Amino acid sequence: MPLTNHYQSAERAAQDIVARLGNRINLALPLGIGKANRLVNALYQIACNNPDIQLHIYTAITLQIPQPSNELAKRFLAPISERFFAGYPTLEYASALRDNALPNNIKVTEFFFQPAAWLGNPQAQQSYASINYTHALNYLLEAGINLVLQLVAPGASDDSYNLSGNPDITADLLKVRRDGRADFLLAGEINANLPVMQGDTECQAPEFSVVLENKDTHYPLFTPPRNPATLTDHAIALHTAGLIKDGGTLQIGIGSISDAIAHALVMRHTKNDVFVDLQKALGVEKGQGHTAPFNEGLYGLSEMLVEGFIPLLTEGIIRRKVNGTLIHAGFFMGSPGFYRDLEALPKQLRESIAMMPVSFVNQLYGEEAQKRRERRHARFINCAIMATLTGAVVSDGLDNGQVISGVGGQYNFVEQAFALGVEARSIITLRATRTHKGKVRSNIVWQYGHTTIPRHLRDIIVTEYGVADLRGKSDADVIAEMLKVTDSRFQNELLKQAQKAGKIATNYTIPHAYRRNTPEQLSQTLRAAVRASHLPHFPLGSDFSQEEQSLAVALSELKKTAGSIQVLPLLWQGFTHQGGHRKELERMKLNKPRTWREAIMRIVILGALRKTRP
Repeated sequence: MPLTNHYQSAERAAQDIVARLGNRINLALPLGIGKANRLVNALYQIACNNPDIQLHIYTAITLQIPQPSNELAKRFLAPISERFFAGYPTLEYASALRDNALPNNIKVTEFFFQPAAWLGNPQAQQSYASINYTHALNYLLEAGINLVLQLVAPGASDDSYNLSGNPDITADLLKVRRDGRADFLLAGEINANLPVMQGDTECQAPEFSVVLENKDTHYPLFTPPRNPATLTDHAIALHTAGLIKDGGTLQIGIGSISDAIAHALVMRHTKNDVFVDLQKALGVEKGQGHTAPFNEGLYGLSEMLVEGFIPLLTEGIIRRKVNGTLIHAGFFMGSPGFYRDLEALPKQLRESIAMMPVSFVNQLYGEEAQKRRERRHARFINCAIMATLTGAVVSDGLDNGQVISGVGGQYNFVEQAFALGVEARSIITLRATRTHKGKVRSNIVWQYGHTTIPRHLRDIIVTEYGVADLRGKSDADVIAEMLKVTDSRFQNELLKQAQKAGKIATNYTIPHAYRRNTPEQLSQTLRAAVRASHLPHFPLGSDFSQEEQSLAVALSELKKTAGSIQVLPLLWQGFTHQGGHRKELERMKLNKPRTWREAIMRIVILGALRKTRP
């Protein structure tokens, strides 16, 4: 193995790489925070200046700093960007791609997008590759990658480096190279802000051909703030938390619903009387589901080490060990609070988290008998944006072909739930409706022109209105189950469509108990819990100030009505209630409006703040 060249200059390191590889460079970049941004940018500039170089980048989740879409968003985001993303180096290929300005000799292929970041972008959409996470390894090998650029932490010893939160594919790539089945150059960029993690993460220094380290490589990690959880999210979480069996295995996805699920599980364990009362209020019958505190505890097995796993660890909910490990995960990224909480874990707890390749986490292949014993009573929880009345799930794209995110590992975990047998369940969480420009639409539809999880893998779907248990049921029974968790404003039309298609009896009627599936009824049911602060907007805490938390919730509400007549009630509320919210108005620089436009924005913000206050 050749000696490692150490550099303090990203440009010189990139020149060394080109000198070794020549003009054809197939570059694999880790997902999310694992990208070596300084090295990537230096290599990108060399390719931009030399059209003879053919640079093809293969990656997933290219992180971009949020861009405001309107004046209110700009006023809110500008100070936040300074706090959360100051010092984070922008990936130059992403900026060019965003402007549809990539040079002809550079191509970027992603198999998972930062959600909604590339909608409507021709270059990104045309270069997207739809791939299961577990298939990405073979895809990269078939593509003939000859370079991996990875952000690494200083290792446990002077002659090692740590893959931190991204052994997901790199660990397996290195194994394949050691076996002589691949030949690529590995270059590392050292960042001491990356947490040193246990698992399949330690790499010996000689495995790296090039290493870059200078004061600019120790930049802050990409740390977006947590999003607020809605009442809908909390209702979904409460229903889901009652499906988790003590002594079982847990996987949860990313987002505000995930945060709310972790919060609901903590409530079940530490405030059990409150949890049981809320289950009863939501219509869960006594003896149905799992409501007791955790005795044996859970084992965490998750593609992503999401933020909610930290309180599950510290509260003793995740405490069932598998070979000395409490959580196996493939990658992580998160808010500033996530990294603080991870750092603050007691040494014993932190070392019980093992970061592993997705070949271990996302599937049963390899040591299958042992994995089956360890992954008992698995609950694999993932989110969707839509579902059909017959149980197909839409999670990653639209029916016009536009890709929102990607399938990632969702299919892997659904398939794994079925492979594990009757004990294991795949749980898809879904908000029953969405609102755009003031118009409410059902997320449960009769048919849709895009599918992520086909209906033959239908299992459990949870909305804010309850649990639809679909596994093994006939189409008619599945339709009846789905109608029970549909918003009542859309039940009649969907039932008519199913009856017209001959998929459910013409005399079938939806039981009366499920005819009150409305936001108003849900709000009334959970009002006392909200007022008692049992269902907070930021269940895992927030790095926002108190006024920023209020504004984040208000702006989310305002987004639903923007561009429609439905904004008028907010205007009226803001106009008739001018008092209060001084700090929020000061934060938005609307406390002393100087123009008619600012005066209107002030009124709108006041209306949204009033509507969303507890």
